[in-house]
Amino acid sequence: MDLNRRNFTLASLTALSALALNPVQAAGPPVNRRIVLAARPVGIPTKDDFKLETLPVPVPQDGQVLLQTRFLSLDPYMRGRMNAGKSYADRVELGDVMVGGTVSQVTRSNNPAFEKGDLVTAYAGWQDYALSDGSDLTKLDPRIVPPSYALGVLGMPGLTAYVGLLDIGQPKPGDTVVLAAATGAVGSVVGQIAKLKGCRVVGIAGAKEKCAYAVDVLGYDACVSHYDADLVTQLAMACPDGVDVYFENVGGSSWEAVMPLLNNFARVPICGLISQYNLTELPSGPDRMSLLQGLILQRSLKMQGFIVSNYRDRIPAFIGDMSNWLCLLYTSDAADE
Repeated sequence: MDLNRRNFTLASLTALSALALNPVQAAGPPVNRRIVLAARPVGIPTKDDFKLETLPVPVPQDGQVLLQTRFLSLDPYMRGRMNAGKSYADRVELGDVMVGGTVSQVTRSNNPAFEKGDLVTAYAGWQDYALSDGSDLTKLDPRIVPPSYALGVLGMPGLTAYVGLLDIGQPKPGDTVVLAAATGAVGSVVGQIAKLKGCRVVGIAGAKEKCAYAVDVLGYDACVSHYDADLVTQLAMACPDGVDVYFENVGGSSWEAVMPLLNNFARVPICGLISQYNLTELPSGPDRMSLLQGLILQRSLKMQGFIVSNYRDRIPAFIGDMSNWLCLLYTSDAADE
């Protein structure tokens, strides 16, 4: 099974539920339930790669606050953090709490900058409670309703979509924008911003229900399924004028179908390669590197990978634009999914 956002989330939720980490604790004194990495996964993560620990709730010292997790974001980047190899961010060591962005509530404060009851964005990970000195916290604007938006359209996935599409993809009215993982947390924002910019938007997703959602709810012009044997034909029909921007989230068959359709001076922001995160060896098949290099040269293509943490300077512009666009975008509350 390929690792996509849905499969990763299902695997993670399976592990979380199997280990009994859920928002409601049993009656009695509060404890801190936390999920730690017990083993480095080989292929798809299983519950045996994680361990539930139950510890006393930590006590904040001078200058610290005690945070209680309200919402936790499960994202594909977490799979890379489970590996031993070097990457753009530190790995999770065995026995450490799994990382993850959270919306947390201050339940005790020994820091004058925060009061009990404050909602903040944090990086508390897969646990009920965490301590912070406040340096890594951002208070939530009370106008952000529901608060889970701070982990989605107004958080890291939204910023990823914003800088990847606008700074690297640079869409122009009339361009054809194709995006993989078209209904995910990042892709759904990419597609809708592209529509606001006057582009033709074609999504690539999995299940037929997702493709229907992309067109009927998100407003894409077309969406094709990477499960279909005639993906290449369907995508070519959906992009009669070729592809000007391809927002890459997946790799694999989606990239193979898009590559021949790229126009001269097309832009390819590379956000992720979800189809490869679970591989234990290079995928089989012909070596396409020479073909790709030839296309980059002959068609003057621009391909650029990016890590959203390198674009913190774009946060003010992102917040300003996204706040204005939010009423025009369809978003779903993570708490209701």
